[in-house]
This record gives sequence, C-alpha cells and structure tokens, in this order.
Amino acid sequence: MKLAVTSTGPGLEDQIDPRFGRCVFFLVIDTETMEVQAISNASAAAGGGAGIQAAQTVANSGAEMVITGNVGPNAFRTLAAAGMKIITGAEGSVKDAVERVKSGKLNETEAPTVGSHFGMGGN
Repeated sequence: MKLAVTSTGPGLEDQIDPRFGRCVFFLVIDTETMEVQAISNASAAAGGGAGIQAAQTVANSGAEMVITGNVGPNAFRTLAAAGMKIITGAEGSVKDAVERVKSGKLNETEAPTVGSHFGMGGN
C-alpha cells in the first residue's frame, strides 16, 4: 500500500508536520518496500485553497491513505471524494507513524480535526 505522510523534511526520520494543507513535504511511502518519494508541497505558501490543492497533489500521487496531524474541512472533503483514507493525530517521526499505522495503532478519521485556515494560525 502507498501512504502519503505530511512531513517537515524529505526523509523517514523527519517529524510529522501537524498541518496537512501547509505541510512542507508529502512523503509517499510504499509500505512493502519502505521506498520514499518526497514531494515538496507547492500549496504551502498559497494565499487560499491550500487544503484543496494539497489534497489534489496527494490524490494524484497514487497514495491510498494520508497520515497527518490535522486536516481541515476543505482538504477532508477533497480527500474523501478521491476515496482516500485519512488518519490524523500522528506525531513523532514519519517512520514511527508508518509503523503505528501498519500495526493498527492509528485509526481512520471520520471528520475534519481543525477549522479552516488552521495552518495560517486561524481557528
């Protein structure tokens, strides 16, 4: 399975970025081989619509699941419409979060966890 994980850097030892739409990187990880593709998040500095743009980037990456700290309503709707599973509440290193998902210790999220504009310091 391929996972997309929000990250502060391009490697497995980097920390989970708690922001989905404005994270620094998306790491697309094949859980069988642990091969990593780092995708710089072009929407991180967008004036608006970052969550939707980021969700489209992830949906186009081939990932089936997203692991992040938080996800706002627009990103949540876009990811759900693309048929992606969404896991929130992740923290620590990317590698540790992937291992927790593989062992069933992180569960799928049923609703957004933050309000709009969270990554910009909003509610």
